[in-house]
Amino acid sequence: MPYESKDEGVLFKNDRKQSDSHPDYTGSWNDADGVEYWLNAWVNESAGGKKYIKLKLGSAKDEKKAPSQPKPAVEIDESDDLPF
Repeated sequence: MPYESKDEGVLFKNDRKQSDSHPDYTGSWNDADGVEYWLNAWVNESAGGKKYIKLKLGSAKDEKKAPSQPKPAVEIDESDDLPF
């Protein structure tokens, strides 16, 4: 069976955070095409007191491998409750 590349990423606690605008976690995301992107995450709290994680997918780490067309935005269904 041939190897199938999958979208996946990893985050690590940001030990160098110096202000609230800096991410709580940093890491990278690898897409199915083999392009590696920067990935950042912030732990926030909603007005109702629920904690959530905000993610931001950054630019490609190696601009030469970046696709010429940007990836389409992902639609998020906010009607479901998150498990955390």
